[in-house]
Amino acid sequence: MKELNIRNSAELLQVRSDTEIPYDWSIGYFGSKFLIELRDNKRLLGIRCPECRKVYTPPRKVCGPCFVEMQEMVEVGPGGILEAYSVVNYEFIDPNTGKTRPIPYIYAYIKLDGADNTFCHIVECSDVSLLTVGARVTAIFSDNRSGYPWDIKHFKVMSE
Repeated sequence: MKELNIRNSAELLQVRSDTEIPYDWSIGYFGSKFLIELRDNKRLLGIRCPECRKVYTPPRKVCGPCFVEMQEMVEVGPGGILEAYSVVNYEFIDPNTGKTRPIPYIYAYIKLDGADNTFCHIVECSDVSLLTVGARVTAIFSDNRSGYPWDIKHFKVMSE
């Protein structure tokens, strides 16, 4: 049987196409409750597992480790502990604003007070040397909230 070396014998073609794919995605009952509370009351919600008692935010329907349905909504935050972070120095257009995000900015994993998992968001800090794992942060809410995760404008290091 003869092998063909396609890489050397074939011209590689590329097809480009701009295609709109409109769709709506439902975040469900618990996700909706989370965003409505954020928008209307500046409150962060989690959900407690009836088996292991862990609290997850944003809320979800089923506890991953226990695989049981959850119903008990609880308030968490707005403060928390910085669990991990990355100082980003790469410019990009923020899809939420359409503007270039100022650099540097901090992307972080935050363990909100009362929650057992981490919550990902932006931390603003004028002095990056204040950033340490374990630092206290608090949510700063947008003035104009619309029921979107970015209704939390950012988190702020408490020692600033």
